[in-house]
Amino acid sequence: MRKILFAIFMCLFSVASYATVDTELVKQAEKYLNSITGLTGTFVQTANGKQQNGDFSMLRPGRVRLDYDDMPVQLISDGADLYFFDKALDQITTVPITSTPAGILVRKNIDLQNADINVVETTDWKNSFALKMNLKGQEGLGNMTVVFDKSPVKLNSWSVVDATGAKTDVAFRGLKEKTNFGKNYFQISRHKTVSTSGGDDYYD
Repeated sequence: MRKILFAIFMCLFSVASYATVDTELVKQAEKYLNSITGLTGTFVQTANGKQQNGDFSMLRPGRVRLDYDDMPVQLISDGADLYFFDKALDQITTVPITSTPAGILVRKNIDLQNADINVVETTDWKNSFALKMNLKGQEGLGNMTVVFDKSPVKLNSWSVVDATGAKTDVAFRGLKEKTNFGKNYFQISRHKTVSTSGGDDYYD
């Protein structure tokens, strides 16, 4: 048993020791992210062994919106806070966008080399590359790995690991640049109606 535990420890130590950061890949990602103002497309989210599809929109600085196809749920950031809106329960959970790894991608100025963002590892494949990063001093809150296509450089997907170790993968499809979103597009809209089943319903 001791030999097995020692072997596992050495394996983990070796992986950590050889984690490298390619500064050229970091510069490419930084240049691309700062060149984007807005994006729209679809996504496939995988978490806890389940897949969910939906529509994705992003407008820098600070605004993100994910609408799920098969759930009455929205995930919206208005530039200051990130809201998880359960329409069926009319419940809103709020956290500061700056406290989430995903907030890195929607900053006004994205600095992956000198600011409070810590790129801890890069991975280079034939047609894509990935950056694993977290917020300096907040490593315990989780990390984010962002995958980019190479030619041309384009957002492909991201994976977020939270403070509990739970992982959420989001892959993007058909991303296009867009900036002309409606005035209140990145705001939660709640409209109350009377339900024939005896309760109140909320819809967008």
